[in-house]
Amino acid sequence: MRLIMRLIGNIIWLVFGGILVFLEYLASGFALCITIIGIPFGIQAFKLAFLALWPFGSTVSEAPQSAGCLNTLMNIIWLCIGGIWIALTHIIFGILFCITIIGIPFGKQHFKMAGLALTPFGKRID
Repeated sequence: MRLIMRLIGNIIWLVFGGILVFLEYLASGFALCITIIGIPFGIQAFKLAFLALWPFGSTVSEAPQSAGCLNTLMNIIWLCIGGIWIALTHIIFGILFCITIIGIPFGKQHFKMAGLALTPFGKRID
C-alpha cells in the first residue's frame, strides 16, 4: 500500500511541477559543470535534481564518508552563492502547499528539499 501511495504521490508531483524543477536543477548542474571549479557544485545540483524528480519515498541522510572541513567550506560557499535563495524558494512553496490539506504531502517534500538545498555537501539521498 505504501508503494502505491508513493507512486501516486510521485506521479502527481511530476505532473504539477516536479518535472520543471528537475529540468531547472539539471540545466543549472550542466552549467556549473562547464568549469572545473564548478564541478562539485554541479554535482550537488544534480543531487537536488534527482530528489526533485522522485521525492516521495526518498530520505536525506548524512554521508558516511564525510570529508569534514571540506564539506563545511563547500557548504558555506554554496550558501553564499545561491543556496539560501533556493532553500527560501522551497520553504515558500512548502508553506503555500501546506495551506490546503491535499497539499501537505507536497509541502513536506519542499521542506525536505529546502534542507538539502541549504547544505548539500556531505548529504546522501536514499
